Amino acid sequence: MENNTGKAMLCKLRALDFSLYETVLYLDAYPHDGDALAYYHKLLEQRKSLMEEYESSFGPITPMGNTCTGEWKWIKSPWPWEYDAN
Repeated sequence: MENNTGKAMLCKLRALDFSLYETVLYLDAYPHDGDALAYYHKLLEQRKSLMEEYESSFGPITPMGNTCTGEWKWIKSPWPWEYDAN
């Protein structure tokens, strides 16, 4: 069950990342669009929240996600690109 939850969270993170990058491209062309900027910040907050939730349950996705001061957890779980992690 945990693995399915982790997979679903990673899928949602990927979708949020895609939406963020698309919104950035739009904002590059239309930097004064207040609605798009608000949407960007909404997506960014959702991503931050989901990333924190994922990393607290399944470990860091990137080396920068290692927030534990007692040990280096980045190497403890499967790498994000390994089959077991996805």
